[in-house]
Amino acid sequence: MSERKVLNKYYPPDFDPSKIPKLKLPKDRQYVVRLMAPFNMRCKTCGEYIYKGKKFNARKETVQNEHYMGLPIFRFYIKCTRCLAEITFKTDPENTDYAMEHGATRNFQAEKLIEEEEKRIHQEREDEELNNPMKVLENRTKDSKMEMEVLENLQELKELNQRQAQVDFEGMIDQYRELEKQEKEREKEEDERETKEMLERVLVKRLRDSDSDSEEEEESSSQSKTAGADKPTDILTTDKHEEAQGSSSGGVKRAKVESWERSVGTLGGKGALSSLVVRKKPAAMIRKPSTEEAPPASKTGSKTSTTNTTNASKTGATPNGSSSLSLLGAYSDSDSNESE
Repeated sequence: MSERKVLNKYYPPDFDPSKIPKLKLPKDRQYVVRLMAPFNMRCKTCGEYIYKGKKFNARKETVQNEHYMGLPIFRFYIKCTRCLAEITFKTDPENTDYAMEHGATRNFQAEKLIEEEEKRIHQEREDEELNNPMKVLENRTKDSKMEMEVLENLQELKELNQRQAQVDFEGMIDQYRELEKQEKEREKEEDERETKEMLERVLVKRLRDSDSDSEEEEESSSQSKTAGADKPTDILTTDKHEEAQGSSSGGVKRAKVESWERSVGTLGGKGALSSLVVRKKPAAMIRKPSTEEAPPASKTGSKTSTTNTTNASKTGATPNGSSSLSLLGAYSDSDSNESE
C-alpha cells in the first residue's frame, strides 16, 4: 500500500517531459480571493457605507500595460453589500496604498488631498524654474520678503504679549506662600480633629469600664454582705472579735489572728459553745494516783493557813473576827484536798 502523503513521485525510465501538454491560459485571467476593504468608502449607487476591514469574496486580475518600476498593478472587483453594485479599486505601489477606481468614493482622505495639492504646486514651480532663470530670481525675492514679514509679525506679537502680561513675581511668590500656609493649617486642623476623636473614644471606653467595675463592686459587696450575714461559722468568731476589741480599748496590744482562726474560730473559755465542749485532760494527770497528790495538798493547806495568820497578825485583827473565819476557811480547804 502506497503512502497517502508522498513527497517524491516515481518517474519511469522512458519519461519525456516534452510530451506533457502545456496549459494555455489568458494573461488577463481572474482569480477569486478573500480580502478586506483597505479603506472606508461609500457606494455611489445606494449611498451605503463600507467600512475598512469588511471582508469580501473579490475577483483579482492583473492590469495590462501598467507597471511601476517593473512591479505589476492588480485590480480588485467587489460588490456592494446593499445593492450589489460593482466596485473596483487597484493597488498603488508608488504611494504604498490603494487607489479608488469605479463605483464608490473614498472617505476621510482630506489630508491626503492636501498633500497631493502641495506636491503638485511644488512640481509646477520646479518645472518653471528649470526653464526660466528669471523666474528663479523672482521666487527667491518673494520668499525672502515673506520671511521678513513673518519675522516682523512674530516680533510684534512678542512685544504685545510682554506689554499686556506684566507678570508680578512678588505677587506670585506671596500667593504661593499663602496657599502653602492654608494647606498647613488645614493639615493641622485635620490632625487635631483626629486626635480629639481618638481621645473621645478612649474616654468613652474608660467610662464604660469604670461603670462596669462599679457595678461589679456593688454586686460583690452585696454578695459579701449577704454571705457575711448567713455564714454559719460566724458564731465561732464573735467572741474572738469581742476580746480583740476589748483589749484594744484597754490599751493592750492585740494579738495576731491566724487565717484558720478567722474562718473556723477558737474555743474560748467564755464562748457561747465552751460549755458544750469537754476539754481533754493531759495524760500525766490521769496516770498519777490520788495518794501522791495528798501530801502536797496538806502542804498547800498549811501554807495557806500560815499566810492567812500572818496577814491577820499584820492587820491587827482579833481572833474572834474575820481572821478566824479565814483560818477556818483554809482548814476546810485543806481537809477537802486530803479527802480527795
